[in-house]
Amino acid sequence: MPRPLRVAVIGGGPGGLYAAALLKRLDPARDITVWERGAPDDTFGFGVVLSDETLGGIEHADPEVYRALQAEFVRWDDIDIVHRRRTLTSGGHGFAALGRRRLLEILHERCAGLGVRLRFRTEAPPAAELATAYDLVVAADGVHSRTREAHADVFAPRLTTHRCRYIWLAADFAFDAFRFEIAETEHGVMQLHGYPYGPDASTVIVEMREEVWRAAGFDELDEQESIARCAKIFADALRGRPLSSNNSTWTAFRTVVNDRWSHGGIVLLGDAAHTAHFSIGSGTKLAVEDALALAACVEEQPTLDRALAAYEAERRPVVESTQRAAAASLRWFEDLAGYLDQPPRQFAFNLLTRSRRVTHDNLRLRDSRFTDAVERDFGCPPGTPPMFTPFRLRGLTLRNRVVVSPMDMYSAVDGVPGDFHLVHLGARALGGAGLVMTEMVCVSAEGRITPGCAGLYTPGQAAAWRRVTDFVHQQSPGTAIGVQLGHSGRKGSTKLMWEGIDQPLDSGNWPVVAASPIPYRPGVNQVPYELHRAALTDIREQFAAAARRAARAGFDLLELHCAHGYLLSGFLSPLTNRRTDAYGGSLERRLRFPLEVFDAVRGVWPGERPMTVRISATDWAPGGTTAEEAVEIARAFVAHGADAIDVSTGQVVPDEHPEYGRSYQTPYADRIRNALKVPVITVGAISSWDDVNSLLLAGRADLCALARPHLYDPHWTLHAAADQGYEGPAAPWPLPYRAGSRTPPTGRTDAPKPRLTLTPRA
Repeated sequence: MPRPLRVAVIGGGPGGLYAAALLKRLDPARDITVWERGAPDDTFGFGVVLSDETLGGIEHADPEVYRALQAEFVRWDDIDIVHRRRTLTSGGHGFAALGRRRLLEILHERCAGLGVRLRFRTEAPPAAELATAYDLVVAADGVHSRTREAHADVFAPRLTTHRCRYIWLAADFAFDAFRFEIAETEHGVMQLHGYPYGPDASTVIVEMREEVWRAAGFDELDEQESIARCAKIFADALRGRPLSSNNSTWTAFRTVVNDRWSHGGIVLLGDAAHTAHFSIGSGTKLAVEDALALAACVEEQPTLDRALAAYEAERRPVVESTQRAAAASLRWFEDLAGYLDQPPRQFAFNLLTRSRRVTHDNLRLRDSRFTDAVERDFGCPPGTPPMFTPFRLRGLTLRNRVVVSPMDMYSAVDGVPGDFHLVHLGARALGGAGLVMTEMVCVSAEGRITPGCAGLYTPGQAAAWRRVTDFVHQQSPGTAIGVQLGHSGRKGSTKLMWEGIDQPLDSGNWPVVAASPIPYRPGVNQVPYELHRAALTDIREQFAAAARRAARAGFDLLELHCAHGYLLSGFLSPLTNRRTDAYGGSLERRLRFPLEVFDAVRGVWPGERPMTVRISATDWAPGGTTAEEAVEIARAFVAHGADAIDVSTGQVVPDEHPEYGRSYQTPYADRIRNALKVPVITVGAISSWDDVNSLLLAGRADLCALARPHLYDPHWTLHAAADQGYEGPAAPWPLPYRAGSRTPPTGRTDAPKPRLTLTPRA
């Protein structure tokens, strides 16, 4: 039989201690030592919040630890949000917390009882040195991990420091609920995060933007002066009580990401491997769950190498999902000042759903009275989900808030839309969406992306589009259909998407044009011609002529495509516009030609019909359009008469690095909407009706555009209505389809068993 593992654990925090306890419990013969450079009661912070999910894993893996925790927990259900002296309460959330010191004591006792050696006030030898004597080295040495830095060439860590300062404090009484309180001071906005962790103790975190922190003079105060200032600012929340600290200092949160989590027998765990912002209460939770998974994988896999690979494969997707949620929450608090003018209940709902983990539907299950009140404030008629409330743009009233996003079909012949377009767009119109958008319709043959792109540069094309709009208006009355006009710019003259996206044609290429002579992919795509004044005028007139044809073709709405690296987008981005004339340089000058085109189109587009603009709010690349510039771009189009901004991102340069995730582009739409008080359309990885309802109620968007979900299900909107039990006028089933308006029964499904049920060896 192989000899029992020898395990070294660097760091005596909850993750390291729990990993040691579980590994020892599963095989008492294992030799396990924990090194902790601090004293047993040294700890950062005060209270620890654990979710029911984490507690369930602990209960299955180690009932003794679970029972000890159960005896210590303070539990509560409510969240109080205090905004401009008004308190709004949402219930049903189910929190459990205890003191961090008590958690460590429980884990110390468990480790000692199992025979784990605990070496306090002792600096661990370097991980590489330990690895010569131990089979497994668990590096649980925190956000400032020396192990991670010593082997940075292997782990490839990336650390991002964020824009807020915060300090971790405590109060000598128990809050009644998880409390968020906002203070609007002469220096800027500050916020308090507070929660109870004992019968007479609460954690208090005070947070603010770096510039607010400096303006308020906190950078010049010592620890006690900072604590006193915080207590004074939040005196109402603290009931006039003082705050205390534990060697607390102001710090900026750092997100830690590693490309690899193991190196030989060395493995990262907890904050050494990953961090997620405290506003979703994730640090200890993630570390404890790491410990559970690591112990399980060591037990289940035949070799240590396979165990560490399985541990990372299991935990990485969970951690990345948590980090995405934490990043959304972190950014929400960084941008808190932009939400303060929202109506009180909408502000509270926005805060509660900030991470996208809490949604309208599960919040309604927790506290239906709260969500009912938010819906009433939003203007939902009785029994009507938010997505089925009407919305007005200029002279057009959309019966619901769902948009079929523009999707290139590459199925036209000589720019003429055919039967495919009739069926494609007609089916989505019958499917219940309030607005159905065409693909990007090109204003000239040379402005096409591919030979299969549709156009509006000939009378025959306009007549073919009229066939589509007539079908939509006659067969799906109440559905609006919009056209998106654009010019491919430097991304033109390429193959159909499924033949090689962005690849040049094998033959029959046409010359491409752009703001500057920069190819999309150097050495692959053509070098575009830089447009001169006469050519700019010609293209502007091509847009205007296409808009006239679109009006005669019966479109209800027109969108100008200024995104995704196509011609007009190429003028906006500093990465693609290197001009030195009146159309390049400053943002104001980069905006000049797109605004000239907008004005020409708006001038011929019927006054009662709305016009929107799609922009890329970030290029996802260094030196590109920033979120702040996106607000100014939107502001300029609104000043020229845009009725709404359709906010997308990226696709401007090939070397972009998007931060993908659920509704990942919405923060950019949110920023524009709340900065400018202008209607926005959000798009990007929105796939559920619950997401749509949540984004609308939170005030992050006015309309939600969905692409892939409508490819998967042309009747997505009608099915969303059926799933929510809605049968009102905003989602009418076509008469021939009405028999299918009820959800069909499904087969039986069985819930999976808990992932981590660990049984110690005899």
